[in-house]
Amino acid sequence: MTPDWMALIGCSSRRELVEGTVAGICAAIAVGTMEWCSVAAGYPLAVIPFATSIVLVMGSPEAAPAQPRALIGGHLVSALAGFAVLRLTGPHAWAAAAAVGVAILAMVLTDTFHPPAGISPLLIVSGNLPWSFLLAPVLAGVLLLAAFAYGWHRWVSRRPWPRPTL
Repeated sequence: MTPDWMALIGCSSRRELVEGTVAGICAAIAVGTMEWCSVAAGYPLAVIPFATSIVLVMGSPEAAPAQPRALIGGHLVSALAGFAVLRLTGPHAWAAAAAVGVAILAMVLTDTFHPPAGISPLLIVSGNLPWSFLLAPVLAGVLLLAAFAYGWHRWVSRRPWPRPTL
């Protein structure tokens, strides 16, 4: 039997409450690490595209866009689309919008659809970011996020991640 206050906040068990609390704390640590990395790399935090990815991977780990292929591939494909559009057009507002569209198409075609990755081409084109952005923060960040998610889901929440294939 769950206490009334737990039912009010939508928790069905103490385990769910503890798990959610620990997930929130770990996500906050991950975002704090992103902040530290943004300072170290010289990029403002606003151009580090992982906060929504953390929420998706932690909160809906069974969803297709939260799987490693989509998480890693989506960020890389989207960033590459952004760089391709930037190279072809330059840093124009209309080009940033077009780059998001190209990134969506590229993610669908490569089966790496990860909605949070759609911010990368917008940031790349509108900020006229250098190719080094692909390595850090995109590649390094997404690999660290995948490792964090793997460890969290295997050793803390005790759920399989990535989800088993059928």
